[in-house]
Amino acid sequence: MYKKVVILGSGESGVGAALLSKAKGYDTFVSDSNLIAEKYVNELLAADIPFEQGLHTEDQILSANLIIKSPGIPEKAPIMKLIRAKGIEVISEIEFAYRHIVGACKIVAITGSNGKTTTTLLTHHILTTLGFSVGLGGNIGTSFARQIIEEEKEIYVLELSSFQLDDMSTFKAHVAVLLNITPDHLDRYEYKFENYVASKFKIFQNLTPSDFYITYSEDAVIEKTKSEYTIDARYQPVSLTQLHSTGAYSDGKTIQVHGLDDTIISCNVDTFPISGKHNQLNVMAAMNASIAIGADPTKAFEAIKSFRNAPHRLEFVASIYGVKYVNDSKATNVDSVWYALDSMQTPVVLIMGGVDKGNDYAQITSLVKDKVHTIVALGVDNSKVISGFAPLQIEIKEATSMVEAIRIAHDSAKKGDTILLSPACASFDLFKNYEDRGNQFRKLVVELAG
Repeated sequence: MYKKVVILGSGESGVGAALLSKAKGYDTFVSDSNLIAEKYVNELLAADIPFEQGLHTEDQILSANLIIKSPGIPEKAPIMKLIRAKGIEVISEIEFAYRHIVGACKIVAITGSNGKTTTTLLTHHILTTLGFSVGLGGNIGTSFARQIIEEEKEIYVLELSSFQLDDMSTFKAHVAVLLNITPDHLDRYEYKFENYVASKFKIFQNLTPSDFYITYSEDAVIEKTKSEYTIDARYQPVSLTQLHSTGAYSDGKTIQVHGLDDTIISCNVDTFPISGKHNQLNVMAAMNASIAIGADPTKAFEAIKSFRNAPHRLEFVASIYGVKYVNDSKATNVDSVWYALDSMQTPVVLIMGGVDKGNDYAQITSLVKDKVHTIVALGVDNSKVISGFAPLQIEIKEATSMVEAIRIAHDSAKKGDTILLSPACASFDLFKNYEDRGNQFRKLVVELAG
């Protein structure tokens, strides 16, 4: 199909695409402007795939018939401008893998500004527990392309970011899930929210009447934008306000889910291992997706009870002298912090801050006022956090390291409080990434617990 395939970027996505390209017999080359991690260098060498690191050789790249671009590379990168000027086709690793599926597998594709990782893991957990052959990939776990090389699964559950969706054209899901849309990554979309929204809506591309799509029916952005699209698939809404004729509904105490045979199955939310309204929506979306694939609703509800969420997402770490410590380092935008605070049932000491992404803290001031008595602003520049919450007249203290932040939070907390790391910001001022930030928090808390 292609003579020469060039992969830009060498993380799990890029190397997975390179291995698949090589397996299909294409002339394959990997180029990364940064240094390539040792484990991926070894994989490329073992597969006899030529690569370069620390630069992009234009002649090599511009001679390609197909470019597979890492989601992290922006369109404004100089090499991308040259590629676009030459008119070479650019796709994502997900699109590349999809084009090389041999069997008749079904795909559950999940996106949203918040909650997509939890919903993806929930859906995978339900289907795996019920005995389906399921692969997990996309923005989480093993790359989709790497999995396609091996024996194909009957179902793939994929978490997809807007960056991955941007470079997809023929890809089609059997179940497409769009959880919510709030401002995020606008620097990649010319600071135009409508461009980011359009990217998220690509999750619905190519759906047919035999497919399903799932949205949160109270999300104002999704509902407004839906009117501009024709989505030719069966709708399965999740709702917190009304019981639709299909989909799922929660009244805060029970979740009711429609089976495909129109039966309604209910389950008490207190039986779930994850709490908060946002997680009720995640559970409903995962239930809908699993049922659409063929899961038994009653067994699916039972499977959720054994679910354990991924690290850094409202992860309970320890209780020390009656104070709970919760790691929500994955909360890199204000909307995520809203969900975290909404789920809190005790007074909160909130550790937040980092690299501001154009945050509007007005979205959470009422929740902060009601639930937080102390903010620990953790960052190189804490001015935006301080000015954003100064009118609330609550304690605001500054820290420039995780050690200092935990010491201040520990000294500020009372028995019965929760110390919540939920930053609302990117992590790159003091940490490698949000995982490093969360790992430092967890390690220090465990040491404090002794």
